[in-house]
Amino acid sequence: MFIHYWCASGCARREEVAISTKVRSNDKYGRILESAVKVFAVQGFHQATISQIAKEAGVADGTIYLYFKNKDDILVHFFSVRARQVFDRFREAVDQAQGAIEQLRALIRCQLEAFGRDRDMAVVYQAEMHSSSRVAEAQIREMARSYGELVSQIVEKGQEEGCMRRDLFMGLVKRFILGTVHEVIGTWLHSGASYELASMADPLVELFIRGIGGGQAAAETHIRPVVAQTSAPSDLQPHHKRRA
Repeated sequence: MFIHYWCASGCARREEVAISTKVRSNDKYGRILESAVKVFAVQGFHQATISQIAKEAGVADGTIYLYFKNKDDILVHFFSVRARQVFDRFREAVDQAQGAIEQLRALIRCQLEAFGRDRDMAVVYQAEMHSSSRVAEAQIREMARSYGELVSQIVEKGQEEGCMRRDLFMGLVKRFILGTVHEVIGTWLHSGASYELASMADPLVELFIRGIGGGQAAAETHIRPVVAQTSAPSDLQPHHKRRA
């Protein structure tokens, strides 16, 4: 069982990635995972049953328990495996791009293409992200941490290149980018995937880099100087202040 990804920026080649080493010797593991995600996307995680997953995968109910403890375990495995695969693609895209702005563009485009090509994954990921009791909490946190590290790397490079401000609050930058991309994916899902998700990559990067100000005059008139707030968490301090 293989999963296909196609990323135009930095991932410009089709790769077949085994969902785990188990799949090499037995494709039932991968088939169950993929089938489970389809069922979760249609039925919702809490309404889905082992019997529905087994039927979708073409296996007996009991076969599921040869590979997974329960339904929760299936979801945890899926996020663990997919997180590694997806973020390997993200890092590859960033590493292949030249310059901070193009690295940011590569990251956003690769992310949108990955979710755009796997709507079931997008549905399950969005549902788990917004759940009040996450089954895959540790996996979601790891994905967010890895993504934040990539964003920090890109911003620091942009600061060195002089194309990104040095008074940025890095924690806010991470939340801004990750949260905005999540909202864009959510809007795409609610539209019924009626347009190409990756088409939003360039508008997003323009928003991240240029903001919503009306030019230098507007900025000088309305934006207050950024000052450090000693009571704020360290990751919400201006980045250059924290590093000084």
